[in-house]
Amino acid sequence: MSGATEALSRQMTAAKDLSAVVRSMKALAASSITQYERSVDALTDYYRTVELALSVCLRQLPSGAPPGRSARPAVRAAIIFGSDQGLVGRFNEVLMEYAAHTLASLPGKTQRVWTVGERMRVLVTDAGLPQPVDFPVPITIAGITPLVGLILIAIEAELKHDPNGEIYLFHNEPLKGSGYQPVGKRLLPMDGSWERDLARLPWPSKSLPEVIGNTAAALAAFIQGYLFVLIFQACAQSLASENASRLAAMQRAEQNIADLLGNLTRTYHRLRQESIDEELREVISGYEALSPEAE
Repeated sequence: MSGATEALSRQMTAAKDLSAVVRSMKALAASSITQYERSVDALTDYYRTVELALSVCLRQLPSGAPPGRSARPAVRAAIIFGSDQGLVGRFNEVLMEYAAHTLASLPGKTQRVWTVGERMRVLVTDAGLPQPVDFPVPITIAGITPLVGLILIAIEAELKHDPNGEIYLFHNEPLKGSGYQPVGKRLLPMDGSWERDLARLPWPSKSLPEVIGNTAAALAAFIQGYLFVLIFQACAQSLASENASRLAAMQRAEQNIADLLGNLTRTYHRLRQESIDEELREVISGYEALSPEAE
């Protein structure tokens, strides 16, 4: 009996230690979610400035399509943000299924794929898409900007071969409360209705500025800034979603550990009580055997 209670005691100690680790991981995941969400919010003013600059450039362009755009079929490329960390469930698989379905529904064929994360690279290859160029997943907010810079360089190199190329972006974004969902958008070329709406964007002051020099060159530079914001947001939201998935996994693990610990505690107390009862019976039996009445 004592051996069974000692074994249960060791299991209870291990469960309590594991529960402490899970609580620490929950706190870390929750803290990371907040940091990544704040990093997205911090770009709001910059994004607004870029929008206003694009509005001025589009106002000054001649009527018609932006320079360099044609009606001929374009090369299609995709950026897919994944995760290389564990305890995230089907984080990568859900996004890959969504991206593959979306790309398959578009006319033509996808010729170029950029992935963020080795696990996503493997899934892209298994899905029959072109062999991707892989980028490492940043582990801190400070690592997002260098990653976005590398992706922008890759996009610029791709567009040199085909200025009319289509660029799609796929990532997971966190939901309010908990969880995440896969989302996708077309980065380039700019949507015509979006450009018209942007050109009509109200200017915050009475004096509308003018572009000095080449308007098309200024537009291209501001489009780079616009792409920077969108890709940075996608990366930060992907990392927040990853931690949201991990937080949900830790919450389930915490509940499972609590249930296990409750069962172990009840079993321990039952065995302990049985051991005490047995000892009491032995004491009583011994007393009765030695008492004068027993003779």
